[in-house]
Amino acid sequence: MPNALPFAMGTFDTIGAMSRADFPHRHTFYEIVYVTGGTGAHVLDLARFALRPPHLCVIAPGQVHQWECADGPEGWVVLFTDDFLLDHPDDRALLRGLGPRPWLELDEEADAWTSSLVAEMYEEYRTGAEGFHGVIRALLHVLVVRAARLSARPVTPAVARASGVAGEFTALVARVDDLPPSVRACADRVGVSVGYLTEAVKEATGRTPGELIRQARTHEAKRLLLHTELSVRQVGRRVGFGDPAYFCRFFRRETGTSPGDFRRGGGDFHHDHRIASIARPGPSA
Repeated sequence: MPNALPFAMGTFDTIGAMSRADFPHRHTFYEIVYVTGGTGAHVLDLARFALRPPHLCVIAPGQVHQWECADGPEGWVVLFTDDFLLDHPDDRALLRGLGPRPWLELDEEADAWTSSLVAEMYEEYRTGAEGFHGVIRALLHVLVVRAARLSARPVTPAVARASGVAGEFTALVARVDDLPPSVRACADRVGVSVGYLTEAVKEATGRTPGELIRQARTHEAKRLLLHTELSVRQVGRRVGFGDPAYFCRFFRRETGTSPGDFRRGGGDFHHDHRIASIARPGPSA
């Protein structure tokens, strides 16, 4: 980094392996991803977006995302904190507004100006010439404003509400240790009916809340069995099962094996789906 500032950028290769992380994780900073090549998918708050480059993706602090079956991807990653928007505070609202449509497909014209802006931004960042902080902020402002214009169809209040509900549910699922015991309890926590929660989550993810809750509990149980010394009973309690026999039945139904056999066999889950927090932008995304 040419200077210490709440901003970093680079290609997927120079940022490092975490820029292509295939397990769910979240950051405390913004991430703008400009995808120019590759196949697979990007999962953001449980919504799955297929890679058909070029794309521009905006990931807000706290959103959970991962790359899924990705070959590549290629392109650029731009990381910045909320403080970096000091010169253009209205950009915060624009970035929040991109929440319902974070995955943007670029036509030839949009791809051309995105490529030009990112190249200019990187040149300023790389050289660190006098006044480069302000130039980067200005270029980032243009990128954010133009990204906000890309959607040809405005998001209706109903769509925005459903997206918000799906996002709140995602946040609940991300914290298995505090996950309500049922879909109804999740709906109560979010403040909507079970039917509305199911509709919103299924629209965003293609799966039901119940399926995602079971998946989250199973993934966390696998992680604890493989990477801790907790007993099977303790693992069951951690993922919401007070009755160890019920936990064992649940685990066998979801995985085809018992918790004990899974642990003794070393598991088949090499990339645990943990939530990783990155405190500040730097050489990894």
